[in-house]
Amino acid sequence: MFGRICLLAGFAAIAACSPSKLAYGQVKSAMIDAGLSEANSACMATRMTDRLSLVQLKKLKQLKGEKRGLMDYVSAVRRVGDAEALQVTASSAAMCASGLAAEKK
Repeated sequence: MFGRICLLAGFAAIAACSPSKLAYGQVKSAMIDAGLSEANSACMATRMTDRLSLVQLKKLKQLKGEKRGLMDYVSAVRRVGDAEALQVTASSAAMCASGLAAEKK
């Protein structure tokens, strides 16, 4: 009985770590590498990993080109051609840069 409870608790812990949450560190690092600040990268990565699929996040991680700030990053995402990724990225950039995002507080 105790073994089953431990096994169920282990499965629950694994389920709580959704794949998008595991991608947070990679997304944040990619944004920092793209020239975004540490604070904006952390805030945006939190919002984006909550709202985008792993496939979408992988596309964004592969963005190439010169990106020196939030607007350059949003412009690069626009070229990916994924409307949802653009909407989430643009709204995350606006919310995080303005300080209105709960993730930034």
